[in-house]
Amino acid sequence: MSESTPFWHKPLSEMTEEQWESLCDGCGKCCLNKLIDDDTDEVYFTNVACQLLNHKTCRCNKYPQRFKYVPECLKVSVENLEELYWFPPSCAYRRLHEGRGLPSWHPLLTGSQSAMHASGMSIRNKVLDERDVGTDSQVLMGCIASWPAKDLD
Repeated sequence: MSESTPFWHKPLSEMTEEQWESLCDGCGKCCLNKLIDDDTDEVYFTNVACQLLNHKTCRCNKYPQRFKYVPECLKVSVENLEELYWFPPSCAYRRLHEGRGLPSWHPLLTGSQSAMHASGMSIRNKVLDERDVGTDSQVLMGCIASWPAKDLD
């Protein structure tokens, strides 16, 4: 691979920690509460966000310490990507794992998060805080949203 070839074109397993972390577009969708059908494994996204998610920046307020506050939070890695089928289809980790490449609005391609927000791919101005709504599955059933599963390209 030549030096001019972007790092995201190489295998995920060969990326540095810094490269890996930069794949996250910061959309915040992985931090939404989800419901998964036990019979079909179908994923239903809700508009209810983790208590640590900043609704304006679309980033975790306590990212380095998130496991202390939300023990069920997951660290995305090459080793567990196959298990993370519930990640949104627009997620760079999922897209690259599936051989689809980065979406046109991704910050690594555009240089900023503004294209992602403008295309409606982030959680900005779309979510409720789980501390206000709750995380009971019956409550979350009333909060199912279709927009998090959208993938523009």
